Amino acid sequence: MKSVTGENTLHLTVDNIGFLLDRLGEDCHPLQFLRELTQNSIEAIQRSPEQAGEIVWDVDWTSYELGDHPVFKLCVTDTGCGMTGDEMLKYINQLSSSISEQSSDGNYGVGAKIAAATRNHAGLIYLSWRDGVGSMIHLWRNPSTGQYGLRQIERPDGTFGHWATIDDDVKPGIIGEHGTRVILYGNKGDADTMAAPSGAASPSTWIAKYLNGRYFRFPEGVVIKARQGWEHPRANTDVNVLRTVTGQEAYLEQHREHCGVVELAGVNVHWWILKDEKALSSNSGFVESSGHIAAMYGDELYELSTGRAGHARLQQFGIIFGYRQVVLYLEPTCNANERITTNTARTQLLRNNESLPWSDWATEFRLNMPSEIDELMQRIASQSKSDNHGKSIRDRLKALMDLYKVSRYKPQAGGPVRIAEPVPEAGGTRGRADGGQGGGGGAGGRSQSGGGAVGGVYSVFLKKDGEPGRAAKPDIFPTVQWISTEDGTRDAGDIEDKAARYLADQNVLLINADFRVFSDMIQHWVQAYAREHGDVAGLREVVRDSVHDWFEQALVETVIGLQALKGSREWSEQDLRDAWAEPALTSVVMQRYHPYNCIKRELGTRLGALKRG
Repeated sequence: MKSVTGENTLHLTVDNIGFLLDRLGEDCHPLQFLRELTQNSIEAIQRSPEQAGEIVWDVDWTSYELGDHPVFKLCVTDTGCGMTGDEMLKYINQLSSSISEQSSDGNYGVGAKIAAATRNHAGLIYLSWRDGVGSMIHLWRNPSTGQYGLRQIERPDGTFGHWATIDDDVKPGIIGEHGTRVILYGNKGDADTMAAPSGAASPSTWIAKYLNGRYFRFPEGVVIKARQGWEHPRANTDVNVLRTVTGQEAYLEQHREHCGVVELAGVNVHWWILKDEKALSSNSGFVESSGHIAAMYGDELYELSTGRAGHARLQQFGIIFGYRQVVLYLEPTCNANERITTNTARTQLLRNNESLPWSDWATEFRLNMPSEIDELMQRIASQSKSDNHGKSIRDRLKALMDLYKVSRYKPQAGGPVRIAEPVPEAGGTRGRADGGQGGGGGAGGRSQSGGGAVGGVYSVFLKKDGEPGRAAKPDIFPTVQWISTEDGTRDAGDIEDKAARYLADQNVLLINADFRVFSDMIQHWVQAYAREHGDVAGLREVVRDSVHDWFEQALVETVIGLQALKGSREWSEQDLRDAWAEPALTSVVMQRYHPYNCIKRELGTRLGALKRG
């Protein structure tokens, strides 16, 4: 019998590589090709004798001026080590092949082929110089077969091949003895590949915007530039210019007020507080200039959350106010038994092949909040014009607290109370929808679902008295904060035209003071009293306080009432999240009759009854 090493194995092959590439390309971010081609150029520069150089994203002016279709074609040019024709044949036309060393946490050899080729069926043309000799290949998707590969080129001498030498007349100006240009032709020959893809942020500066937000910093000695204003005449150098791309670090350091690092279990949280200045919005076209959050690894940023999604995640980390000025980058750390990698599309960081534990990190960060961030939040929260209604709401609900079943028990060794853990379907029967008797779910009973008793034979060993513990009654009332664009506690677009947002993991209720239901009710009572009593000093403030008080109670009651459903058989965690979601909380305050009459009575006491209510 042959040894294992001597066996003649039939290697696995791929029958339809075109389908596989297209499928993998769907998992990529639409702009992922910018990162892949930039990273290829960075690594090429680091392999060059100088180990320093330039990368330029620009219009391929040769194609624009001499091509069959006078449209803008995007290209990237670097002064890296370059490739020979044979090397391009090997490294470009093989799926998982790379001139760099391949590893599970480094170069996969598939990035540009997946992210760029699948979005440029008409082709990627590579022009590369090594030792002063230029070569060309054309990678495309054959429209007849749907397969990717190199086009056959007829050379000037009448021979055919899949690469050819090229004249220095088309050599880019920044390339000397070595370097590479990649031209993106799009899915059709007449496609304008300089135009920003649909949905891209900042269409006129989309390349710089994406690369700045993808990289924290670039290697020393590597200069990256990107064209903007290409639609204008080339002589107009005020707008048609190459802008230097620096990565996020340069901007953050230039505009920071405070910064630091919080070391947590398994992650270092790098944080910045940005100055409250025009740059927060004026620079948003080419860099992430205001509050956001991302994972960071190897000087690259992953899972970047900006805008509303970023604000929501920052609030999860306890940045309830001032999130427009706060930036968090979470850099995972690992021990000898752990490994940090990315998915193949490089859109997500993985630790031991699992998603990052964002929720765990958020909880730990809230407990280790930097004092500077806490002071920022306190300063902004103090600007709120709404009064604290917590005491009055608690007083009204005091007599009703028995109706809220909220007692919880916390395990404690030797405690006086025995805690029985909920065991769904164990030791009992469950009624059927038709009114019949359900099967027993405990020991000796048969599961209605056919999966056996919960816990199997071990269900007979469930502890009858539970584990020792003590009674614990947490404060079920949420911390409430009214927020408004008027006093700077809410940013435009956040909780827009919604009543409230509940942060369940922090038990914080943010109420939008600008919501039109609240403002309409305030305006109604201000006008009603003004008609009978004239211009009363402080009228609007009194009315606003009363309106906020009663609508706040409706929202607070909803939150504490839903807490009683935690752990219920028919209420999953997702059900509760849906019930606490912004649209659901908005529906709570859409009633009018009850708050109207409560407000009427209170204003009658404080301002006097109206003759015509």
